[in-house]
Amino acid sequence: MQILKHLAVASLLAAAPAMAETTDYASLVNPFVGTTNYGTTNPGALVPNGLMQVVPFNVMGSKENRYDKDSRWWSTPYDVTNKFFTGYAHVALSGVGCPELGSLLTIATTGDIEPDYHKYGSAYTDETAAPGYYSNKLTKYDILSEVTATTRTAAERYTFPGGKSNILINLGEGLTNESGATVRRVSDTEIEGSKLLGTFCYNPQAVFPIYFVMRVTRRPDASGYWKMQPVMEGPEKNWDKDNGTYKIYSKYGRELSGDDIGYFFTYDSLAPGEQVEVRMGVSFVSTANARENLDKEQLSFSFDELKAQARQKWNDDLGKIRVKGGTDEQRKVFYTALYHTLIHPNILSDVNGEYPLMESFGNGKKDYDRYTVFSLWDTYRNVHQLMTLVYPERQLDMVRSMVDMSKEWGWLPKWELYGRETFTMEGDPAIPVIVDTYRKGLTDFDIDSAYIAMKRSANTPGAFNPMRPDVDPYIELGYVPLGYYAGDMSGDNSVSHALEYYVADAALAWLAEQRGDKEFAAELRKRAAGYKNYYSSESGTLRPKLADGKFLTPFNPRQGENFEEVPGFHEGSAWNYTFFVPHDVEGLAKLMGGKKKFVEKLQMVFDSTLYDPANEPDIAYPYLFSRFKGEEWRTQEQVNRLLSKYFTDKPDGIPGNDDTGTMSAWALFSMMGFYPDAPGEPFYTITSPVFDEVEIDLGNGKTLEITAERPSADAIYINSMTLGGKPLKDYRISHDDLMKGGKLDFKLSTTPRK
Repeated sequence: MQILKHLAVASLLAAAPAMAETTDYASLVNPFVGTTNYGTTNPGALVPNGLMQVVPFNVMGSKENRYDKDSRWWSTPYDVTNKFFTGYAHVALSGVGCPELGSLLTIATTGDIEPDYHKYGSAYTDETAAPGYYSNKLTKYDILSEVTATTRTAAERYTFPGGKSNILINLGEGLTNESGATVRRVSDTEIEGSKLLGTFCYNPQAVFPIYFVMRVTRRPDASGYWKMQPVMEGPEKNWDKDNGTYKIYSKYGRELSGDDIGYFFTYDSLAPGEQVEVRMGVSFVSTANARENLDKEQLSFSFDELKAQARQKWNDDLGKIRVKGGTDEQRKVFYTALYHTLIHPNILSDVNGEYPLMESFGNGKKDYDRYTVFSLWDTYRNVHQLMTLVYPERQLDMVRSMVDMSKEWGWLPKWELYGRETFTMEGDPAIPVIVDTYRKGLTDFDIDSAYIAMKRSANTPGAFNPMRPDVDPYIELGYVPLGYYAGDMSGDNSVSHALEYYVADAALAWLAEQRGDKEFAAELRKRAAGYKNYYSSESGTLRPKLADGKFLTPFNPRQGENFEEVPGFHEGSAWNYTFFVPHDVEGLAKLMGGKKKFVEKLQMVFDSTLYDPANEPDIAYPYLFSRFKGEEWRTQEQVNRLLSKYFTDKPDGIPGNDDTGTMSAWALFSMMGFYPDAPGEPFYTITSPVFDEVEIDLGNGKTLEITAERPSADAIYINSMTLGGKPLKDYRISHDDLMKGGKLDFKLSTTPRK
């Protein structure tokens, strides 16, 4: 069934160019947004949620211009300010803060074979990118390079100037911190092999192989392998990889393994303008599956047909939300944000349904799409809510994937990467995702097994609990004491850990109540209120506590800005975390002395530039004003200001790491006029939409229409609103109400309604 399904999709896509969209939504996407300013996105070719991304690699420099990936913390294969191309990487991450993947580097050259990327790398011009396509001109060789992708495969086309020409694949370089690869000659035009990847964010056990099959469309005149021969330098005779020599194996035709190896195809005398194409399939199961992926997804399609199919897939997905009005830049920001939210998570399963089991040496097989790259500390806040709203079948498969992972190794994922748990960031973030999805009516998954896994992580003692290693004092005291888990207080994240547990337990409490587990539900609600232990009236913030119950002294609530280490908090100051209690905003306000003091303090955060637009714990801050009658205008004002200041259609148009689409999802929801500010709860907080009209296909056959009547472009304040013609007074709206479809109408003004 799975094979027939993919064949049917392939046949449909083959005919897709004849069924042109009225609006070419892909033309409104700028893939260069976020490619500097630490956005860590890239302009590579891919299809929505595809396993394959073909990405230009330019963070390994020449020796003369050394912005080498190892001399700086490059967590992306590409930065728009760099201009030294060393190949196309296959399979990459978008918007993350740790380097990984970005391997299997292919490049075309002319002249004699040169295996050293410092020497064969080239500057480039005429760079072009669009959804599903990227190209540039390699100035050193006068070669036009173009790439496109299917879900699991890549297609590359190189147009040569004539003469002696080459196709290279470098298996020794990439973003990954792992090394080791094998390549095997299959025929004159095909090779296969594997490369070890992993150790994402310092986890030495999170390693996994990528398998590949690569073909060239023209038989070469010569081919072979190369291997780095490091030299020994200095009095201690250390191996110096950068200054080693390369040995070329042109008379050897079996297989080669090593840390720094590659393969080449040489064409002795191409005519000017002649083209050679590269086709590559990948799999995280086997080379046989990589070959089957390549055979099934590319069939006999030409490069241009594959490129057209990729664009059609993007238009189909982007066209599920249609906007009118706003400026040209706002429309580009919107569709680029939607594009970025549809990159991760990725399909992991092959065309035959197989995938690597979670934390196992075995393989599984299902009749649904298995997903990977669950950067859940980021995406539990808004990306999965978008998938639930607009792409529900995909969200169901993502939840099924998470639940099956718990069956395979006992735990739900935290930050999963290609079947390995990296344990990156804090909390138990799969819980609010699954509960949120379930509460919004997507229930066709194994909720019984999900609940078992949730209870396990909530209750298992810390010594045996990889999800909550500091759960013991959390349960006993209601908070995690400073130094309990990390030991070194300067790098302790105790408050950050506990705040995430409170969010997860609040979501789990609802599910426990629904299942009749009332005593456990009451215990969870008590735990979720534990944030009150951290509130210090002296500092006016949440504040780390010691095991004896005393607050940390001295204490500077602003320490932690600019990502410096600070006791108790991870990647932020106390101000970035103090209002992060989405499940009990009213309770937090009471703790602070009431609505007036809460609002004044929150406004001060924005006025004093303490708000960090690139920091997950505080990205919902602007929406908190709307929990209090008469203060909703502050949400509308701040959201519009932040959108204008931090989100543009320029390369620096994302405020820091996109975090696998999380920052983009914030902009996307905010521009439409509503935001899921409490993960695990089926509600959205309303703000003023940027556009005059928004139409959202809801995935249930219905359409939600949002309209805004404004007297001028600076009319950002809500004067009145109706849903289905009935007046709305509450600035929070339920998911069920949105899913009924119909019209949500706004009348906006230039003055706030207080």
